[in-house]
Amino acid sequence: MTLNRDRAVVVSALKHAAPYIRLFKGKVFVLKVGGEIFADAATTRTIMEQVGILYQVGIKVVLVHGGGPQSTELAKALGLDTKFIDGRRVTDGPSLDVATMVLNGQINTRVLAVCRDLEIPAVGISGVDAGLIRAHRRPPVQKAGQADVDYGFVGDIDTVDADVLRKQLDNGLMPVVSPLSCDSAGTVLNINADTVAAAIAAELKAEKLILATGAPGILKDRNDPQSLISYIDRAGLRKLGDDGHLADGMLPKAAAIDAAIANGVSRVHIISYKMPDSLLLEVFTNEGTGTLVVDDIGALTPAEQSAAEEQS
Repeated sequence: MTLNRDRAVVVSALKHAAPYIRLFKGKVFVLKVGGEIFADAATTRTIMEQVGILYQVGIKVVLVHGGGPQSTELAKALGLDTKFIDGRRVTDGPSLDVATMVLNGQINTRVLAVCRDLEIPAVGISGVDAGLIRAHRRPPVQKAGQADVDYGFVGDIDTVDADVLRKQLDNGLMPVVSPLSCDSAGTVLNINADTVAAAIAAELKAEKLILATGAPGILKDRNDPQSLISYIDRAGLRKLGDDGHLADGMLPKAAAIDAAIANGVSRVHIISYKMPDSLLLEVFTNEGTGTLVVDDIGALTPAEQSAAEEQS
């Protein structure tokens, strides 16, 4: 009896997933995964198994990874201070060396190693490689009533050469992107991974930008995990920020989401890696698991609105 039930569950899941597989086959998804997910081998494998399924059903995935927690941990071990302003890391010379070791070395290699085991043909790349991301050093930023803030070796993106990634995708490869870049003189710069993912998604005209993080999604009350917002538009997201409901790491995420949608990405998803199979549920079900952000809520299909209302 149990065997029959298991078969029924499998068949039902396949039937429900089939329309989404047809819809998304051959489309490009940009997935940004926070560094905390790659803190150990088990969580790394869990998310990459889900990415592998997307790849196997014909979805072209570009994975952009962060590395904040590991950079902070290594900096602490080396006796270096870590400073954040509005959720963004200040990067001095020693901190840049730490970021390079962590992002291009530890995390990128760990992801590629798991991909090899899962038979995902992945290739590691950073914004420096082949001029993928061209950037300039962020000038000091003026803050009301404060001294100018110098973010150090932090970059702002000028251009993204999407053809570098398209060539890999067209050859059946999955790019795994570290968010480091450099300026025209070859000075290495650290760029927020959410910002990099949003810019890449826009240039690739991606079907979706998905941000996998520790939070369940966007919250009405950042102190209440039960206040998850199932869907919201850009205006609503800006209002949350203006009203002080977004803080710390969610601030650069909100800015990246806004930029991605403004530049043509129609759907941005924020999901929690802590929920089992959250990536697959977000892609292959109407209900999803986190927050969907669009330019205009009126553009959501009735099925999407209905599913989100049931989830709330």
